[in-house]
Amino acid sequence: MEKNKISYKPRLFSALQSILEPLFLKIEKIELSINSFKVRPQYYRNEDLKKMFGLSNNTIIKYRQTGILPYTKLGDIFLYDSGKIDKILRSNES
Repeated sequence: MEKNKISYKPRLFSALQSILEPLFLKIEKIELSINSFKVRPQYYRNEDLKKMFGLSNNTIIKYRQTGILPYTKLGDIFLYDSGKIDKILRSNES
């Protein structure tokens, strides 16, 4: 009887896995579609650019100074128009 318990567990695990795996894939697909509908901010800040593109502070400064990265300054805060960033990205597609 002990032997049946042992062989039963792998079959149960396999059955559960075959049921749950498609559900997890569907959940991931739903999450992706929900995330794609998130409202994009009108302006990005330095922290946003660092997170999204992996840029360092020095690189952002260099891109601003050389005109690669258009910006607006509000007090001590640099703002980057998200539409212009998208346009730059599209123009650099290969």
